[in-house]
Amino acid sequence: MAPGLYFVATPLGNARDITLRTLDILASADVLAAEDTRSLKRLMEIHGVPLGGRRIIAYHDHNGARQRPALLAHLGKDRSVAYASEAGTPLVADPGFVLGREAIAAGHPVIAAPGPVAAIAALTVSGLPSDRFLFAGFPPATQSARRSFLSELAPVSATLILYESPKRLSKTLADCAEVLGPDRDAAVCRELTKKFEEVTRASLGDLAEMFSERTVKGEIALCIGKGEVHVSEQELEAALRDAMAEKRLKDAAAEVAERYGASRRDLYQMGLRLKGGD
Repeated sequence: MAPGLYFVATPLGNARDITLRTLDILASADVLAAEDTRSLKRLMEIHGVPLGGRRIIAYHDHNGARQRPALLAHLGKDRSVAYASEAGTPLVADPGFVLGREAIAAGHPVIAAPGPVAAIAALTVSGLPSDRFLFAGFPPATQSARRSFLSELAPVSATLILYESPKRLSKTLADCAEVLGPDRDAAVCRELTKKFEEVTRASLGDLAEMFSERTVKGEIALCIGKGEVHVSEQELEAALRDAMAEKRLKDAAAEVAERYGASRRDLYQMGLRLKGGD
């Protein structure tokens, strides 16, 4: 197996969702590291992948600074290092970013063995537009910080994907309804790929009401549909003028139409008027 740092994706909950390539890497890597050593050991046992005398090195948010030098030292000796987060893909709301960045800075190969991602699984079953989406991770824990966080996301013309703890879900849904608007379509995706998988689809306002008194458990991903962008004709004209300064009218109209959800034809006609008035 070639030297390098291998980020391997692991199942969200159903052990059969592992890829053959990940199994090959786990079987062959010189060094194994994991956010949760017990979870990785159990996964390898399920699939009959022997440790072969290797020790799984714990690497997580609390010990990363202490463990990175050792893992980088293995890479420096031309060894293969496989890293797995507790579930899903490393770096996606999981540890691994700093390790990967420092490995790249040191000139070591960094390889992805792709697989399950809770955010993508949630988007897939949400019933919301998937042509453009933004994964924003976990909202802040306090209400004031959370509302500021959501305010920054409000104008984004894309489906939003958040992770949230079950203890804060009801509060986050209430804040989403307040800040983003109660009529936006959304989906609460809970325990995806597991025995008690559940997807609840409704407006933010209805979801906030549904979960206000409900106790839930498990891993949660919240998908929120695009909001309506309200923009004045003056704002559209200013945006179109800026775009026309760098692009052909046709391309400028298409860009502004996509940004604001406006009619491309109407913007093209506006552009013709602007050009005629110049």
